[in-house]
Amino acid sequence: MKIGVPREIVPGERRVALTPDAAAALAKLGLTVLVEAGAGSGAFFSDAAYEKAGASIVPDAAALYGQADVVLKVQKPQEHSTLGQHEVDLMREGTVLVAFFAGTVFAAKVLVMGAGVAGLQAIATTRRLGAQVWGYDVRPVVKEQVESLGAKFLEFNLGVTDAEDKGGYAKALSADASRKQQELLAEKSKEFDVIITTALVPGRAAPRLITKENVAAMRPGSVIVDLAAEAGGNCELTEPDRVITVNGVTIHGPTNLPATVPVHASQLYARNVTELLKEFVKDGALALDFTDEVINATCVTHGGEIVNEAVKAAMAGERTA
Repeated sequence: MKIGVPREIVPGERRVALTPDAAAALAKLGLTVLVEAGAGSGAFFSDAAYEKAGASIVPDAAALYGQADVVLKVQKPQEHSTLGQHEVDLMREGTVLVAFFAGTVFAAKVLVMGAGVAGLQAIATTRRLGAQVWGYDVRPVVKEQVESLGAKFLEFNLGVTDAEDKGGYAKALSADASRKQQELLAEKSKEFDVIITTALVPGRAAPRLITKENVAAMRPGSVIVDLAAEAGGNCELTEPDRVITVNGVTIHGPTNLPATVPVHASQLYARNVTELLKEFVKDGALALDFTDEVINATCVTHGGEIVNEAVKAAMAGERTA
């Protein structure tokens, strides 16, 4: 018996009725599996993958429908614009059509790198969407926060004893620790369908967590959302404000996500600046008290000079680079 899998012709439909793994299972039952050339390309399944699974590639829909005893489709039969016939008319008499049947869909595996405010929100959101979620951070102290959201904590021994500064932010790793981190993440990243990166170090370029080699090892169809794109990106291949596909892996590099939710982002920002102004204003007049911890920490320039130590250090680094 011959099982035919045509390429879906509904605009925007990228699914395919049979994956290479499923084709292999049918072939083991002694069935002949015919797949139209390019039928799986929209779902990142190559013709070569089907052939490796024991299926035969048929050059076009007419040849496939002319041989198949059973046709497997995702969408209902349509008028085939290229052949000028309806797909039903292309089928032989006695052909069985199977379509619209839902199978078991395994939950996506998501890794969130960086468990700060953005990372924890990403963990909570992907958990609500039903994904299996792991969180990673160089700071072991955030493990409890990650697990409290129902995610698992990915732990690596990088030989780092103090990964958090006094403000609670992650410290930059040494070259050796950074290299070891990349190696360990490279091995793990192959297991995930989605990786969301949020790792940032204040005043410095974003740490490089995913190399181009890591991307090449990921499964086709996987997705990377790099929320550190504005600071250079946690992924080596990220392009700011672009969505690109490399080796079947889609990489998003947004640099201004708050602007996509302007109402709530404006509300949050307005509240912050209002509270900050309350520190500046006394009895209706501007009163900058630099002994005040908040004012001192947020001031960048005053009296024609850079007074913020972090900015001074960053500027000094740029001059020596």
